[in-house]
Amino acid sequence: MEKHDQQNIIGYIGTYTKGNSEGIYRFTLDTEEGKLSTPVLAAELTDPTYVAISQDKKNLYAILKEAGSGGVSAYSINEESGELTFLGKQLTPNGSSCHISVDSKKQVLVTSSYGEGVIESYPLHDDATPMPVSSTVQHEGQGPNEERQEKAHTHFAGFTPDERFVAVVDLGIDKVITYKIDNGVLEEVNSLSVAPGSGPRHLTFHPNGKFAYVMAELVPEVIVLSFDSQTGSFSEVQTVRSVPEDFKENNQGSAIHISDDGQFIYAANRGHDSIAVYQINQETGKLAFVQLVSTEGHWPRDFSLDPSGKFLIASNEQSGNLTLYSRNEQDGKLTLLQKDVQVPFPVCVKFL
Repeated sequence: MEKHDQQNIIGYIGTYTKGNSEGIYRFTLDTEEGKLSTPVLAAELTDPTYVAISQDKKNLYAILKEAGSGGVSAYSINEESGELTFLGKQLTPNGSSCHISVDSKKQVLVTSSYGEGVIESYPLHDDATPMPVSSTVQHEGQGPNEERQEKAHTHFAGFTPDERFVAVVDLGIDKVITYKIDNGVLEEVNSLSVAPGSGPRHLTFHPNGKFAYVMAELVPEVIVLSFDSQTGSFSEVQTVRSVPEDFKENNQGSAIHISDDGQFIYAANRGHDSIAVYQINQETGKLAFVQLVSTEGHWPRDFSLDPSGKFLIASNEQSGNLTLYSRNEQDGKLTLLQKDVQVPFPVCVKFL
């Protein structure tokens, strides 16, 4: 049994349950050795492609699919071993959930459903288990990419730093939409349209709450936004490329994350199979290119910085491997440590 301590940090991997994948996997990162353990099954579940861990580290929430329905599943986390114990679930007719977030007080979950173009909220009981859906918002519209933007496709729903709002990214209609959430009910307060056909996918906030960074999927770009925390409104500041100008093959942007100190942005490219690193101007929020590093596998669906900020793990969905890098906290650069850790169809990586 793995022991959780400062040297050994526990992490979880959400997967597509095809091939020999069975659900959520657990691993440890040995921060002294700079090495990942072999992942083991932590919870059997169908397509838990995205998971969220509560701020108090006591609960893990996962999206799931079951008999044509979607929904959420809740687990308690054993603080010593990292083992998961099933607590409860809720189902919804919207069967293609792709992202989940939980607020810091464990009062509500929000999910986005790619196929249906909806976001949903699930209030939480005091015992951390989910109640039925309390609010469903349907997005409408389309974008210029006929194949991918024939209708709305919500891909991300997460809380703003002060948790007054929920920020939602919709790939199908090229929008970042802000909602307030009151007693579990979502109500739109603001909307920003980004470049038509860019297909915004995921978003991360600067710790100062003044800037946000969006990874586009349909064009290789990171979109820098300023954010007004009073009104919940976004405005565009800058757009930077995430792959070299001469790369013309299929590429789809995936995950984007920020270092805890707000100094560096990391953005993953599927196809080019790389992570782009940028330094952040703390006054303007603008990005300056630092590095482009191979993920040593195919189709990096997600990655995560560990709690110490000294390591980064990327999950290559189609080649079924995790890649571990050490991270220089001064210049943000990544150095390859390990690339042979096998896990089937990994999607998201989250640390305890």
